[in-house]
This record gives sequence, structure tokens and C-alpha cells, in this order.
Amino acid sequence: MFSNKKSKFISNSHVGYGRILRLRPISNGVKKRKTRDIEKAYSKAEFIKKLRRLVDALETGKKFSIQIAGEKISVPQDAVINIEHERASGVEEIEFQIKWGI
Repeated sequence: MFSNKKSKFISNSHVGYGRILRLRPISNGVKKRKTRDIEKAYSKAEFIKKLRRLVDALETGKKFSIQIAGEKISVPQDAVINIEHERASGVEEIEFQIKWGI
């Protein structure tokens, strides 16, 4: 939605106009992986199911795994979580982000 020069890696999920979830590891040069920037829309029910699995993993201190466009992504327990808000050209966006080194 917004012009963003940041290097993105994993997923953006949209509900309506707002970006809701982005999984984006930070590369530390240890492993070479293809750069990816994938956005996938989900129904409200599918999105809630994915968020519920994420919340359960966070609350229990377990690793979270999700398959995005055929690639299984494992989020480590020590991943950094933040929330970002953007507003531009009449559109607002909220991103719940999970970041970790690869």
C-alpha cells in the first residue's frame, strides 16, 4: 500500500485497507535466503485462527510456525514484537510485526 524502501522478507496479511500482520526476519548474513515480500488476504475467520495460534505460542513461550506461500516459517521464542502505524494519501495502516535474525 505505501511506498516502502525497507527490505522486507516474509508476509503481509490484509483485512480491508489495513495491513494487520507482518512477519519479517532481519537478515544477519548467516544464511543466504531468497528475498521475499508476499502479501496474502485472508478471511476474517482465517485471520483470527492464525492470530489465535500466534497468541497461544506467545503466552506459552513456544515457537510459532506458519506456512506462507509454500514455505514453512518458524518464529523463535525471542523474536522482537512491535506495532507500527502509518498514514499517507488517505489510507491508514496498522502493522503488528514480529522480527528476528536469520
